Amino acid sequence: MDVYRRIKVIKNRGAEYLDVVDPVAVETKVRITAKGKDLLSLSCTPSMVRELITGFLLTENIVPDAASAAAVSIQYGKDIFVELPADAMNGLPALSRSLGGITVSTEGAFQKKIQRYFSLPAASLKSVCKEFLHRSELFRLTGCFHSAAVSDGEQILAFAEDIGRHNAVDKAIGYAVLNNIPLEGMIMLVSCRVSSDIISKCLRWDIPVLSSKAAPTELSIRIAEESGMTLIGFVRGDSMNIYTHPQRIRA
Repeated sequence: MDVYRRIKVIKNRGAEYLDVVDPVAVETKVRITAKGKDLLSLSCTPSMVRELITGFLLTENIVPDAASAAAVSIQYGKDIFVELPADAMNGLPALSRSLGGITVSTEGAFQKKIQRYFSLPAASLKSVCKEFLHRSELFRLTGCFHSAAVSDGEQILAFAEDIGRHNAVDKAIGYAVLNNIPLEGMIMLVSCRVSSDIISKCLRWDIPVLSSKAAPTELSIRIAEESGMTLIGFVRGDSMNIYTHPQRIRA
């Protein structure tokens, strides 16, 4: 399925008006059902759909394991229909809507603790972040995409783009799960602001470092501090802000 389409627009520069064709992101509805009954829906970019569903179902504990996530059937059309095996469901979480899509409550995030030791040189993190931003082709093309990636500090192991920042994170996680890439001891790279729900998604997988080119919220900083996660923002060029647990970033 197309992830963007070229649309005729009128572009204004000063007193000049031009007829041009611009690439515009495609938004598709994913409808999740069980026994033919609608459970929930989300809007996404129609790429890496199985990775998105795998990451979403497992991260939000809707299904118990990767095998259950892999058992879903996906039917593509104007909307994308995902049928869950009802006998493999843990149930539905308390869903809410925030800026960007469906999220779950961060209740319990403060109790999660990351014990794993992990550290890397600051220069390595900046280098992998530079590569991460360079890969964001759909954002450069349309200005409408978020991106997320899983890295071991040396290379990018999973990369995803989506119109929804939560979706991008779920896609990167889903890709890692489906390709047997361990998430413990990895770095999550994101292009978006870091809110508490993004932190919570990473905590569920014991990801010790979360790095963004954008800013974190005050709540996300508090959760990261209490959980033992290293939270980094404003990674741009040769600079970055380390908000919590700086011991993991070596000079």
